[in-house]
Amino acid sequence: MNRSIFALQQVARRTITSSVRRQVENKVPQKQKLFQEDNGMPVHLKGGTGDAILYRATMVLTVFGAGYVVYELVKAAFPQKKT
Repeated sequence: MNRSIFALQQVARRTITSSVRRQVENKVPQKQKLFQEDNGMPVHLKGGTGDAILYRATMVLTVFGAGYVVYELVKAAFPQKKT
């Protein structure tokens, strides 16, 4: 029993440490170049379509939330009369 557990540990350790690591390309310099470029675009939209969608979704949620707060304040200011 101990022998099989020890053998399993060795195999597991050997496969983890001897596997080839995948090289990841460093994209930071390209992103820095893109975001520091002076092209008249605001920095929050320089990332492309994904940034534009996130910006618009944030603005819609902000406007909706502000409207809902105003609605709830008006509703609280003028409570319904009990009949």
